[in-house]
Amino acid sequence: MIRRNRILRTSPAIRAMVAETILKPGDFIAPLFIEEGENVQEEISSMPGYFRRSLDLTVKETKELWALGIKSVLLFVKCPDNLKDNKGTEAVNPEGLMQRAIRAIKQAIPEMVVMTDVALDPYSTYGHDGIVEGSDIVNDATVEVLARMSLSHAQAGADFVAPSDMMDGRILAIRNILEANNFTKVGIMAYSAKYASCFYGPFRDALDSAPGFGDKKTYQMDYANTREALKETLMDIEEGADIVMVKPAMAYLDIIHLIKQNVHVPVSAYHVSGEYAMIKAAAKMGWLNEEKAIVESLTSIKRAGADLIATYFAKDMAKLLQ
Repeated sequence: MIRRNRILRTSPAIRAMVAETILKPGDFIAPLFIEEGENVQEEISSMPGYFRRSLDLTVKETKELWALGIKSVLLFVKCPDNLKDNKGTEAVNPEGLMQRAIRAIKQAIPEMVVMTDVALDPYSTYGHDGIVEGSDIVNDATVEVLARMSLSHAQAGADFVAPSDMMDGRILAIRNILEANNFTKVGIMAYSAKYASCFYGPFRDALDSAPGFGDKKTYQMDYANTREALKETLMDIEEGADIVMVKPAMAYLDIIHLIKQNVHVPVSAYHVSGEYAMIKAAAKMGWLNEEKAIVESLTSIKRAGADLIATYFAKDMAKLLQ
């Protein structure tokens, strides 16, 4: 033989030297769940080891993430039931929990990149991402609220707004309202290819945002489709998206790869709650090694083409990388 491929696998040092995909803490976006109160930390039952925190403890957690080299957080808030309605009233409240959280984090760690979830499901009495009329989630009226919601986040100091609703035309509406109000440095990370997935279950438990009727298949994408993902993504870029996202990640590595090959903006992927919970559950049963599963899973997402990975393992992985 004149070619022995195993030579490049001989030792850990050689394997590290020729590795094609390298993870680093700056690759990760850490999702944070925030609730009202003080000194509150509640473990999410379906996401072992992950927590809802009050704002004071969220700031403390964000400082720890920054010290580990994680440069970005993605904020989600749990809205009290008494503030939910079908109009998104609390979503645009300048003194709402999201707006206060943005200000607190930017004051504590000014260089942390703060991204914010833009969708109505945490604020909706129906648990849907938009305004409900009868059994329909209406598009255009929802987009108007999402644009105002994004503006309120920008006014509070957000670096990126991250619309996760999948309404048509919302990226252009958000870009226009940001431009009109001189927020020309605020970016948009669009959930461009967000599929109607069963892997979101634990997340909805975390924020009490499960749909009160029906499902989300009239606005989230059919998991049978590929070309549709590319169409949606290209339209979002045309409308002004700075970063595009595929969600979920592990069951959609082909979609991540397809989009990476066809766009010239950063591609992010969301390693979602169900994907997190599966690893945690299997590790608890002793069926796999948790640390190795984390590393392999996140490496596969980056290998597929993701420039950024939103993951509940961000802190764990940053520690492993140390």
